[in-house]
Amino acid sequence: MKKQVGEITMEAVHGDITSQPDMTAVVNAANAQLSPGGGVAGAIHRAAGPGLAEECLPMAPIEPGQAVISGGHNLPNKYVIHCLGPVYGKDKPENLLLADCYRNALRLADEKEIDSVAFPAISTGIFGYPFEAATDITLQTVQEVLPELKFVNHIRFVLFGEEDFEVYVERLRRLKI
Repeated sequence: MKKQVGEITMEAVHGDITSQPDMTAVVNAANAQLSPGGGVAGAIHRAAGPGLAEECLPMAPIEPGQAVISGGHNLPNKYVIHCLGPVYGKDKPENLLLADCYRNALRLADEKEIDSVAFPAISTGIFGYPFEAATDITLQTVQEVLPELKFVNHIRFVLFGEEDFEVYVERLRRLKI
């Protein structure tokens, strides 16, 4: 499912965040230490190899909503943008912190003149953020940031689960732009 917003393509795909070879950067739903873990962070670190953890070590710890960038190592992408999403019910205000993840990742990508970014569904796994609420915050935030972007022209949301993908497709269709 693709949606064109001026010069920018937004799309949702069902797949694996580590298998997006046409994207310049992928976003890691990181932990504060930027270390291998479970979920998206574990998958990205496994695919990237040990060099990713070594590069990230001096950048840690990061705070909820913060974004930092590293090389892609063994991933098919040039960069990994690491964002620490809020733990639902713990990190407050979680809606603003989640929005900061997407806002800060896109601004960082644009600052680095990155043309394409693939996002997972940040904070919706082990961090417990309700998926539909997170999706609404994500799409609203991205829509707000679009006018600022000079280099990013392709934003992809990569959803691992079929049901999650369907939610994104439905929300993108309804998006008023």
